[in-house]
Amino acid sequence: MHCFSALAVGVILAATVATTAAVAAGPDDLGQRIERLSRSTPWRLVETIKVPFQTYHPQGFARTGDALVFSSVEITVPTKRYAQPQDGMDRDAGQGTGHLFKLDAQGRQIGHVTLGEGSIYHPGGIDYDGRWLWVPVAEYRPNSHSILYRVDPQTLEAVAVGRVDDHIGGLVHDTDHNTLHGVSWGSRRFYTWRLDAEGKVDASAPPTVTLNPEHYLDYQDCAYLPVGRAICTGITEFRRTPDAPVFGLGGIEIVDLAAGRPTFQVPVLLWTEDGTAMTRNPVLVEATPGGLRLTAMPEDDQSRIFVYETP
Repeated sequence: MHCFSALAVGVILAATVATTAAVAAGPDDLGQRIERLSRSTPWRLVETIKVPFQTYHPQGFARTGDALVFSSVEITVPTKRYAQPQDGMDRDAGQGTGHLFKLDAQGRQIGHVTLGEGSIYHPGGIDYDGRWLWVPVAEYRPNSHSILYRVDPQTLEAVAVGRVDDHIGGLVHDTDHNTLHGVSWGSRRFYTWRLDAEGKVDASAPPTVTLNPEHYLDYQDCAYLPVGRAICTGITEFRRTPDAPVFGLGGIEIVDLAAGRPTFQVPVLLWTEDGTAMTRNPVLVEATPGGLRLTAMPEDDQSRIFVYETP
């Protein structure tokens, strides 16, 4: 499932010098550089890193200092569709385990924690606000249930900050307005929650729910972009005929969080050798001294991290 890919964004898996350079630009520079992208923008592959362990189905990226954190779902029993909907669900819950992995600059695992409980095992796109990681974990079906977690990036200790009666596929923390934003399965709905003094969802205030007016991308990953915006990445999939192979087209969007709508959209014409869209799974977008860097992990199980730059 690709549900929260366009808010996602911002990473580097290079040497420390390259990492420092990439974060030197401010959020205004990052947003402006993204908005200068077009379908003809050239992306240059600068690094490919083989991840030396099973990654399952990666979902979201966040960079914390020199480390890269990604969420992933391990599916042990796939979901099965019902012949007729049952209790508002189109399929059963399946079984699995939610993972959060921490990597060093060579892609080696330096930390790990499992998240979720019972039928809630599907992590989504994640965000890092400079202090905490924000991770949603949901049932692997639409219109279901989710737990929202705040995770310490050093210890990976997780605290549940809210529960939602919907599938939340990605989270972004708006540090300027102290609000938490999520997207539903397929990115059809945007949610906004107020946070209380303890950094948890304010139970006294119902969330604001806005329908996404656009249908270009299913977001897989999102990251906060000051002020009041998010960078989201994801894909849309096409078939010329019902039996034809799937063609995936990826992209980047900037989303106005208060309005609940994209203000900028651009395709990303990058694929792996077998035709997998580069923005299918976790993606990070950062400003470099002269342009942008895009880091992606599009493959399941035996994954590679691809690092691209554009002037």
